[in-house]
Amino acid sequence: MTRYILRRTGHAALLLVGVSLLTFLFTSLAPRDYLDEMKLNPQVSQGTLVALRAKYGVDQPLPVRYVRWATGLLRGDMGFSFAYGAPVASLLRVRARNTLLLTTIAMLFAWGVALPLGIWSAERESGWPDRLITFATGALLIVPDLVLALGLLLFAVRSGWFPAGGMAAVGVESLSWAARARDYALHLVLPVGALVLSTCPVLLRHVRAAILDVLDSSFIRAARGHGIPRRRLLYRYALRAAANPLVSLFGLSLGTLLSGSLIIEVVMSWPGLGPFLLEAILARDLFVVIGGVLLSTVFLVAGNLVADLLLYWADPRIRAERGGS
Repeated sequence: MTRYILRRTGHAALLLVGVSLLTFLFTSLAPRDYLDEMKLNPQVSQGTLVALRAKYGVDQPLPVRYVRWATGLLRGDMGFSFAYGAPVASLLRVRARNTLLLTTIAMLFAWGVALPLGIWSAERESGWPDRLITFATGALLIVPDLVLALGLLLFAVRSGWFPAGGMAAVGVESLSWAARARDYALHLVLPVGALVLSTCPVLLRHVRAAILDVLDSSFIRAARGHGIPRRRLLYRYALRAAANPLVSLFGLSLGTLLSGSLIIEVVMSWPGLGPFLLEAILARDLFVVIGGVLLSTVFLVAGNLVADLLLYWADPRIRAERGGS
């Protein structure tokens, strides 16, 4: 188990190094940076710009800048934001927390809907419930995430039932804890709903396919012939036998949710990594862009690592293979 974790962690570390190198390379290819934009300000002298470039190492060659940034990263320093005038790590911490809150809640709801509906649809293959679910998921799959988010936003504006953006109302700190919780919950409905509607069809179809493969197996037919109750047969035997592809899908769904959340956060003004990264790219805020991309990759790698560990725990064949190697 320890060897397995170390091997996976090593692969994740190499991936993060590669992502950071590519991000540094691509940002260096941009024709201008934030300090170049400051030349347009007549109140900023040329001497001040030269001093700022030397202070933050922007005037150094790319390999020197990367080594300097990587050395600081090992100490928890992700660089300095030119636009905000603050350390990148402190700025990303708040946005990352908001993104994690949104994606975690959306993942719980998406799997909570996809798992029972996928099993129910597989059990009633070719019946009208299965055809209805297949049609609904197919219709949702062809709708882009952006269109889906804009549609929900339009619904919120027209109906007035939900806030049309943001994470909390103005002056929410002065409310009681119950009113504050209700306000946060109402602000979560639209972005969580958009993420669930965009992710759930894929999850549901994979759950249905995995359960159908197991239901056609000989041991399930034998268990059905021994009179095992339907619910026990589905949730204890079929679901457990279909666990491997579903556990692998868990890691992929985290990446899908994360990439989808960045778009939905921008549309619905959710104060997460999405709007923050977009503003940093438009402002050419170098270290914020690098830190945001790297942090998003960390979330994706962490989700895949959790899925690998769950798969190791659920499948004894993997444990036997790793133990013999």
